[in-house]
Amino acid sequence: MKKFIQPPYLKKGDKIGIVAPARKVSPEEMANAIKAFNEWGLEVVLGENLYGHDNQYSGTDEERAADLQQMLDDKSVKAIISARGGYGSVRIIDTLDFTRFKKNPKWLIGYSDITLFHAHLHNMGFETLHATMPVNFKDNYNEQDSCEGLREAVFGKRLRYHINAHELNVKGNAEGVLVGGNLSIIYSLLGSVSDVDCKDKILFIEDIGEYLYHIDRMMISLKRAGKLSKIKGLLVGGFTDMNDNTIPFGKTPEQIIYEHAKDLGIPVCFNMPVGHTPVNMPLIIGRTVKIKVGNAESEIKFM
Repeated sequence: MKKFIQPPYLKKGDKIGIVAPARKVSPEEMANAIKAFNEWGLEVVLGENLYGHDNQYSGTDEERAADLQQMLDDKSVKAIISARGGYGSVRIIDTLDFTRFKKNPKWLIGYSDITLFHAHLHNMGFETLHATMPVNFKDNYNEQDSCEGLREAVFGKRLRYHINAHELNVKGNAEGVLVGGNLSIIYSLLGSVSDVDCKDKILFIEDIGEYLYHIDRMMISLKRAGKLSKIKGLLVGGFTDMNDNTIPFGKTPEQIIYEHAKDLGIPVCFNMPVGHTPVNMPLIIGRTVKIKVGNAESEIKFM
């Protein structure tokens, strides 16, 4: 099994950079996260164009790429967290140079649109952290499981989750390197240099705001591309704010996914606390995980 490079965990006094490679954000939306990171003992470095704007983006493609490139190249920055998702990361990925990053790896953190960077760095052999982002930090961030989970993850606590059973779970055990993220992004990367490598992996998926028929289309596309037949296990997170047509599709997102996964001969775990949900717990992409899907609960253990 290929060993992925783990960036150093953070320690008090380290710098964490905040960039916005996709949709724009405001200082008010970043205030809680900046306060939290300072309380964690971290020094916050803001991208020069963090509060820029170019229609829906936080600056032009060139500005957003420059911010991320600067953070990738700066040896003193030990982690880079995306302010939010949205859309826009794919517009800059091919302009980035990871030469200095490879010499001084650091944690890249985020979810949703940031799935692109997770997949791209996974193909380069690096671990990344799928986790909540600054825009999600509320006034009571100290009470948010997602925020506390992020703190524990970046400082090196071993991750382990126990998840309530779901009626559509497919029982079984599996071990493999974790990949995945937002289903729409994974689907959009098929055939590209950032295409998600699923061979012998544990795949996790989540999504928001999609039409039910499109969930079906994407799962069929992954199947036809040979992705689903290669995985050792499937973890299903939140599928929130789904849309339907005037004539109902007739199935929930979970039922759609189950239809395409039930005959794969692998464990399938629903109810993962991951995605555009109130609780979005951190997952280390590129890390080996053991999964046990049982009658009463499922266990996800990072090695």
